Amino acid sequence: MTAHAVRIPVALPAGATDVSGLWTGIAGSPATIVLAHGAGAGMTHPFLEGMAGALSAGGFSVLRFVFPYVEAGRRMPGPAAHAVATWAGVQTWLATEGIASFVAAGKSYGGRMASVATAEGVLSPRALVYLGYPLHPPGRPDKPRAEHLPAITVPQMFVEGENDPFIAPREQFDAVVATCHDARVHWIERADHSFAVKGKRASADEVGAGLAGVVGDFVRGL
Repeated sequence: MTAHAVRIPVALPAGATDVSGLWTGIAGSPATIVLAHGAGAGMTHPFLEGMAGALSAGGFSVLRFVFPYVEAGRRMPGPAAHAVATWAGVQTWLATEGIASFVAAGKSYGGRMASVATAEGVLSPRALVYLGYPLHPPGRPDKPRAEHLPAITVPQMFVEGENDPFIAPREQFDAVVATCHDARVHWIERADHSFAVKGKRASADEVGAGLAGVVGDFVRGL
């Protein structure tokens, strides 16, 4: 199953553009899963390559895409409005392919931007999956990014490493999850924000592929 390149139109505040995507459509798929990348990587990062490949092998249709700043060759994310507009463009592209129901998933920044788009009513996924939700910058629990989460009514799955500095202290993260309408957490023992486990040798693509089962089980159970 080889992903093929697609172009996804995006209506940015400054004008229309389009971004790159990779689509693997599976006949008879139980669901379509959209995977967004983190702030410091694009859609071909080994973690997403591994996860996308394993999800497709498990029968899911998978769409990956990049945000406009990556398309433009920049390293730092642009305004949140650009990411929200990109998620809206992804939803429109899926609709043109006849896909009305999908699960929005994302590594760190990509998942958080999906949650913002959903809370704002721009995105209407069947569910949300956060692969390491960045609750706050490391060491800055005074800067939480959670005000919008209680407005989300679709199921949310937080896949989190126990040693992730983006959600420490644990008590703060637990309190945020408790404010959500329908949320659950899957903990990865001793893992950090990249889901790497100290002392355990595994490549990023192996880590991504290993988490595909967690995501797939959640989606099948919806």
